[in-house]
Amino acid sequence: MKADTKNAGIDMLNGSLLDKIIMFALPLAASSVLQQLFNSIDMAVVGHFAGKEALAAVGSNSSVISLVVTLFVGVSVGANYVIANYIGGKDRQGIKRAVATTAGVSVVSGILLLFLGIGLARPILEGIDTPADVIDLSTLYLQLYFAGVPFIMVFNFGSAILRGMGDTKRPLYCLMFSGAVNAVLNVILVVGFGMGVAGVGIATLVANAINAAIVIYILQHERNPFRLVFARVAFHQKELMTMLKIGIPAGVQGMVFAVANVTIQSSINSFGSSAMSGSAAALNYEHFCYFIIAAFSSAAVTFMGQNMAAGKKERCRRIFFHSMWLCVVCCGFFNAFFTWQETFFTGIFNSEPEVHRFAYIRMELVLLPQFIASSYEVASGALRGLGYSSLPAALTVVGTCVLRLCWVHFVIPSHHVFQWLMVVYPISWVVTGIMVLVAYYVVCRKKGIY
Repeated sequence: MKADTKNAGIDMLNGSLLDKIIMFALPLAASSVLQQLFNSIDMAVVGHFAGKEALAAVGSNSSVISLVVTLFVGVSVGANYVIANYIGGKDRQGIKRAVATTAGVSVVSGILLLFLGIGLARPILEGIDTPADVIDLSTLYLQLYFAGVPFIMVFNFGSAILRGMGDTKRPLYCLMFSGAVNAVLNVILVVGFGMGVAGVGIATLVANAINAAIVIYILQHERNPFRLVFARVAFHQKELMTMLKIGIPAGVQGMVFAVANVTIQSSINSFGSSAMSGSAAALNYEHFCYFIIAAFSSAAVTFMGQNMAAGKKERCRRIFFHSMWLCVVCCGFFNAFFTWQETFFTGIFNSEPEVHRFAYIRMELVLLPQFIASSYEVASGALRGLGYSSLPAALTVVGTCVLRLCWVHFVIPSHHVFQWLMVVYPISWVVTGIMVLVAYYVVCRKKGIY
């Protein structure tokens, strides 16, 4: 068993930790950035060749997409934990059952989201007061996006299997190829054929299909016990229940985040299409930096899961410390870099001064202090690696999501200023970080880690 897992990815149970956490997290962050680039390239192309309304239509959908997709993406965190735990315990049969169950969940969740997303696209957009000059294009892009969601689920759950064994490089290579395809198709369909929003939606769908096909091929040719065999795909109760126990709280946390962000998006919409476009442009760089945070959080889940199962508590202490400081430094660097060069980076998406003005506000008030979110995200990942998922989810919902909802409903009506809307983000990160870090320390004392 040891030889199989060691050759398949990173040996998380022995030797140094700092370099291995970096080797795990950076390709994962790069993979997430490439996925986000699908949307960013869509926005850049339509922003320059199809107008401000098309840019707003594509860019303002990210919070809606998160609302519908995040629950199942959270369940993939549970799959990551289950596989990592079995590796730490050297349970080959458990790994086989986990792979089979993960494959089944990916197919069912993808089909469910396909119908939910297409059917609810316009009602959701109407519910968040999407302006009349944008809603038809927004609906078209959202429906095309959800037509490709089954492919996204297959790729995310397949990547979770690979992450569990410490392999974050092959999903990155897969995304590099499909990202190039997406960019080429954007130019052909939008610039060459003038298809606008429909063109970028089709390009993204094709790129996601390529991702799914490649990750399936990788898993079918993986060594045992990680090999995907279609005939063995099934729902094994023990693995499914553990996956859901860890994954559903993470998914619900993400969904509540998305609800709060959809509510904030509704407030952004009230400032008009320039605010929507500027906010959407700045949001891209927040996504890029958040993926750094999410990568180190995922590293904490996987490394902690394996080492705790192997009884290596001293390594768990070092895993948290390295994951946290690396996350703060890496995220903080890019927060500062994008904000420093804000004129160049917002200009990629649109050239209108009013769009730039709103983008600058968001970058300086939200993007620059975003590294603060490392505090609760890495601590949450560490807690999930220890088998505690509901606790960080509940604290994050209260400290971040509830606070944001209250801010939008009680503060913004009397202070209808874009700056007042944006400042809720850093406030919520500080509050949530304090709560989750305290919870992590208490759990670690209980587990005998400290």
